Amino acid sequence: MSGLVLEGISKRFNNVAAVDHVDLSVPNGTFVCMLGPSGCGKTTLLRTIAGLEEPTSGRILIDGKDITKLPAHQRDFGMVFQSLALFPHLNVGENVAYPLRIRGVGKADQVKRAEELLALVDLGGFAGRPVSKLSGGQRQRVAIARALALSPKLFLLDEPLSALDAKLREAMQVELRKLQQRLGITTIVVTHDQREAMTMADLVVVMGNGRIQQAASPVEIYRKPVNSFVADFIGSTNLLPVRQAMDGQGVSAPGGTIPGVALGAGRDQATLSVRPEDVHLVPADQAPLTGRISFIRDLGASIETFVDAGGTQIVAVTSPRERAAFQVGDTVGLRLDPEACRVLSS
Repeated sequence: MSGLVLEGISKRFNNVAAVDHVDLSVPNGTFVCMLGPSGCGKTTLLRTIAGLEEPTSGRILIDGKDITKLPAHQRDFGMVFQSLALFPHLNVGENVAYPLRIRGVGKADQVKRAEELLALVDLGGFAGRPVSKLSGGQRQRVAIARALALSPKLFLLDEPLSALDAKLREAMQVELRKLQQRLGITTIVVTHDQREAMTMADLVVVMGNGRIQQAASPVEIYRKPVNSFVADFIGSTNLLPVRQAMDGQGVSAPGGTIPGVALGAGRDQATLSVRPEDVHLVPADQAPLTGRISFIRDLGASIETFVDAGGTQIVAVTSPRERAAFQVGDTVGLRLDPEACRVLSS
């Protein structure tokens, strides 16, 4: 398969498995976000792909060529570090042209290429400006332009937007995605920001405990998580312990029953994931699952209602226009769309 392929990649530090037998295929031109909590192995895996760490076992292939032992400087990859690592003694143009300079590219070609790349990241005319005079977003764009100077086969970014304020970070997410689509470069971004991953990625790789928990499109990751870890880490969800109902019609849950849900053959109990926006509040006599409202949080654009159902908290999210006339202390019915309920493997 063309593109990047990881076969059984593991990386151990003494007795600790930072990355544990990872298999992954990334087609050419794909935008990938590796997502997970701190210490899950995502940065170690990125550094291993880049050649900055040598895997303990496994193989890395690019377009069918084994590059596992190839030094980082021979992999023809571009990389942007979290710290950006711009040279303060060089101006913007010189920073962008630096990779070309160390490759022996002529001065005129360096200047031309730097100007092209700066225009590409909307910094045309900034070549002579000192790095110290740039904003955070502008420095980020310079680092991206420098990483693209040698037209890399693979573009790797390690939490590149984490130091930016929220508004600028969201703007840069869109700009980075548009740039990747324009250039068609296979791109892998490490992030801990779920919104960032859902905004930019073709393929989201959720990591936990050094392993890939799930790799799929953003919509599939959100709507069809394979286990409790993914369901709980991506967005907000309600995780309910359920059992097959005695009459076989639906499942029993804290607070009552949920009709229309099947656990599958050979299974009598499981964990059910349902997103807060798929929980609908109705009068108590209109649903077989009930609970008592313990808290209501008005966030302006949405309203979160916390319901105690048999000792388990269930959160429902509605828009202000859909707000029902319920108050804290009221007993309500909880109607769950069976198609929005995900029975998890663990």
